Amino acid sequence: MILPFVIIIVFVVVMIFARRNAATRDCRWREDRTGDKGSLRKYNCIACGAEAYRSEGPPDRCLKGLDAPRL
Repeated sequence: MILPFVIIIVFVVVMIFARRNAATRDCRWREDRTGDKGSLRKYNCIACGAEAYRSEGPPDRCLKGLDAPRL
């Protein structure tokens, strides 16, 4: 009688932990010092091809859809 509720609770907890890092799961950020701009370090994602400039380390999420606007 209590077993179905335990199974549901375990399933929900597993799903919460599985989605916790979904935003950056596929990204692999690598520092590219040849493209630095002053104190900003350039980072390239080898999985999706995104580029980012940051001063405090690699991004913590995927930036694939955030391209520069086209004029």
